[in-house]
Amino acid sequence: MNSKRLLSLSLFVSCITWCSANVAGATELVVPEQFHEFDASSERTINYDILTQWLKAVVVDIGRSDRGKSVPSHPGIGTRIKPKIKRSTIYEGNRVYFEAFEGNDDAKQLLRDIRKSLEQLPDIAPLKYFNRSEQLAYWLNLYNVTLLNEIVDAYPKRDLEDLLIGKDSIPGRKLLKVSGVSLSLDDIQHVILKQNYNDDPLIIYGLYQGIIGGPNIRRMAYTGKSVYRALADNALEFINSNRGTSTGGRRSKTFHVSSFYERNSDYFPAFEADLVAHLLPFLEERERGRLVAASTIEANISDWTVTDLFGTYPEVRNGIATNPAALMSALRSTTPADPIDSGGGVTAAAASNGSSSYLSMAKGSSKYSPEAFQHLLVLNTKWAEANKARATVTVEDILDEPVSSDDQTPVRGSQ
Repeated sequence: MNSKRLLSLSLFVSCITWCSANVAGATELVVPEQFHEFDASSERTINYDILTQWLKAVVVDIGRSDRGKSVPSHPGIGTRIKPKIKRSTIYEGNRVYFEAFEGNDDAKQLLRDIRKSLEQLPDIAPLKYFNRSEQLAYWLNLYNVTLLNEIVDAYPKRDLEDLLIGKDSIPGRKLLKVSGVSLSLDDIQHVILKQNYNDDPLIIYGLYQGIIGGPNIRRMAYTGKSVYRALADNALEFINSNRGTSTGGRRSKTFHVSSFYERNSDYFPAFEADLVAHLLPFLEERERGRLVAASTIEANISDWTVTDLFGTYPEVRNGIATNPAALMSALRSTTPADPIDSGGGVTAAAASNGSSSYLSMAKGSSKYSPEAFQHLLVLNTKWAEANKARATVTVEDILDEPVSSDDQTPVRGSQ
């Protein structure tokens, strides 16, 4: 064999070996050193007040699911157009007023500034100086704000399935650079969080997906002090909703769960057994009994509809007079000069440019079709009920073992 062919063969074999090692390594990633270290005794905190203000301005809390379904819709007079909705989930899950961002460059820039400030925060205060709970809150907030930015850019796209899974999905893109490391949302979810928190499935309930068929986005940023309590609350809401689980009827031997669990199967290595063990402490009594009696679990519940406010009714876009968004006021964001706040914590806005912005909500009024008005009326009723003196069942009422007093231990136990 001549030297040229020998060299070519050698390079070819080397390429195969290198490529195979990298493909294998893609499933064996390890957490970068700057994200693995932590200080268990640290009392340093991160201030997310600006993010919380933003969330309170744009997120509508719909409240717990009542397991009901919407009434069938009918085409309006003179049209055969019928809104395409999933009746079991249309009134479930918190909503984001994405409509307010259409044509509103200032509102979009404010959200980008919040994301950038979170992304750059570890340059000011390295994560290794915080305890694990504080780090967890940081990663969840960064993940959610980053996803929100991408959805805002894609809106008014309503079915997000092709954006969330498959080739060139949003979670798979290297959208962030934190402490010099390029990261995707999948890196945060399936590498950093999974490994740093011992594969704890409670973590996945803090990862907003932008769709009705996923865990809730909350009206407050996650904080180290209460992050586990908030995650348990999200788990309780999602698991006991039509989006999360379904018994399939009294005689059914199949228990249906959200496809969200299948997409997070790496958190449930022995899928059915691990998922059953995870769900049982959170499920309400009737569904718990049916899960125990079920012979099969199918992860076939899905709703890829974006969690916007007006849903399938485009004629009501930008009208806010008859829904909870009417309560939203303009949000002004300012950045303090000192990254350390008066309480000794690092502010999440420390890395932004210091400008002030308004998140303008109202864009005028619209006429409502009867179905659109009914849609808003139901959302408004659910919103009012959810906020009536906040008289809701707490996690401690559901579980035998309450969240620990320092909120640094995940919820465990069963009823």
